[in-house]
Amino acid sequence: MTNWTPNHGQDFDPVPYRPARVPAEQSLRTAAELRARMDERRTVRMFSSDPVPTQVVLDAIAVAATAPSGAHQQPWTFVRVVDPEVRKAIRAAAEHEERISYEGRLGDEWLDALRPLGTDDVKPHLTDAPELVVVFQQRFYLEPDGSSRKHYYVDESVGIAVGMLLTALHLAGLAALTHTPSPMKFLGEVLDRPRNEKAFAVIPIGYPADDCVVPNLVRKTLDQVVVTV
Repeated sequence: MTNWTPNHGQDFDPVPYRPARVPAEQSLRTAAELRARMDERRTVRMFSSDPVPTQVVLDAIAVAATAPSGAHQQPWTFVRVVDPEVRKAIRAAAEHEERISYEGRLGDEWLDALRPLGTDDVKPHLTDAPELVVVFQQRFYLEPDGSSRKHYYVDESVGIAVGMLLTALHLAGLAALTHTPSPMKFLGEVLDRPRNEKAFAVIPIGYPADDCVVPNLVRKTLDQVVVTV
């Protein structure tokens, strides 16, 4: 295996790509099965404390790290938080920020949009879920000598990676939540991340609790989200 190194200033070096073509019948079957399975995915806020296989989480992160990125700069860091005390510190800081937000910082329109989801400033999933992954975006690349180089399309790249992480976790039988307390500067401080990293999302991972409930949501139909021209 070749370790990644920055490709700043390197010439384009093409290599052959010849994946086996999947027969149409198999492709249709796979797509239909994937669509059905992903339609079952729900955001979970009530987690069982039962442990999950660590390798499943690591494999899901590895899947996320295959995401396309601007100039192949792979501007992401996935931090698995396993220390219970650090988890408690993250929850305390997150609930502090959320409390301020729900008391007025979010604004009435945003609070009205959240009301059907039943959310509030109490975030037990941050300590209840057996796994917690904090995704950071690398706003720029830090050279060993301390100098920096700009990264491109960072939001888009990390967003795609998080989507692939959620997909991989769901297909592996785990539930997850994308939690984005605002502001999130405290995450970099609690987790002692370098100055080029900015928190993007907090993702608790595990199995739904036995008494788990989720909002009774309806997804848009395919006709409502697809435009063909």
